[in-house]
Amino acid sequence: MQLASSNPILADGALQGAINQSSSATATCTAAGVINKTLGCVLLATICGAIAVPTVTAYPSALWISFFVSLGVSIASIFLVRRSPRMAASITVLYSAAQGFMLGALGMILESILTANQLSVPGGIALQAFLIVVALMLAMLTLFRMGVLTGGAMFKQVLSVITLGIVFMFLIGIVMSLFGVAAPFLSFASAGDTGTTALVGLGINALVLVVASLWMIVDFRQIEDAVAAKAPASVEWYLAFGLVVTLAWVYLEALKLVFRIAMMFGNRK
Repeated sequence: MQLASSNPILADGALQGAINQSSSATATCTAAGVINKTLGCVLLATICGAIAVPTVTAYPSALWISFFVSLGVSIASIFLVRRSPRMAASITVLYSAAQGFMLGALGMILESILTANQLSVPGGIALQAFLIVVALMLAMLTLFRMGVLTGGAMFKQVLSVITLGIVFMFLIGIVMSLFGVAAPFLSFASAGDTGTTALVGLGINALVLVVASLWMIVDFRQIEDAVAAKAPASVEWYLAFGLVVTLAWVYLEALKLVFRIAMMFGNRK
């Protein structure tokens, strides 16, 4: 199973479109408002992820169902939010729940694979992935606040091109898997490889994780611009959706990275 996602709602003009379609309320957008909404969605995703563990344990087919439902919800959510930003609140909640369940189920499956191979990760694979996400978010926020990375137009254009290449790479991998062919370096099955193949796969995984994390810089810039423009408070949900999309992608790549490292260098029980 492979999954990658980008954040196309951050395309040029998308934020302005959301502002134009928002209600003309007196309350304006604040960074605290976006953060609170994002944290609420992360909490919802965590709860759904916890629910996924016993569900998938009892009904293994729920993993594949959650994968396709999550993929469908992700694609539909992005188009719906861009078309009607007023729906951002309900769409963000639905997206968070679907992604949380899928990522929770995936984490449980990866943990069971490690256990079957007599490998273990301190605190569990989900906790390690979560710590990586927190560390990367703090790092990106620090770089943004220090002005090292500002998320300007050129930065966004380059990042968009790289992200598009990653999306096509994973789409090819998914098509190959439909014909029973595991994409070298990309599939979870390749995590058990040794030698150069394993190292290349690990390097690609780490690179994609860095690219996903850099989208947080764009998210922070969007939030800063919206606050400076005194955008309506309703835009907070739109901005929260963009940040949740990024965080979900970063967490997915962190899960994969921890899994690969454990398979390659983990200590046997």
